[in-house]
Amino acid sequence: MPLALGEPGAYPCPVVKPPFINLEEQIDKVVGRRTKTPDPLSLRFSRKADAIAWRKSFGGFRVPRGVHRFHTHEEADDWLWRMIARPRPS
Repeated sequence: MPLALGEPGAYPCPVVKPPFINLEEQIDKVVGRRTKTPDPLSLRFSRKADAIAWRKSFGGFRVPRGVHRFHTHEEADDWLWRMIARPRPS
């Protein structure tokens, strides 16, 4: 058990080999690109502006807020479509 005891000379060759670096090799592939940080005041990528546009285009339907519990996904989908299709209060 010379390996477990850590005796000197247990490993005849170095365990960690030095890395092979080829300085003459040219790297042709770029994996990613850096992008500029978006302007936080710009409305170009605004989700709020998208939400307002969707609400205007569909007549401003609103689903009741709160926590709603359902037994199945189908029951939840049916409820959601009933809430969307219900007549608007006058």
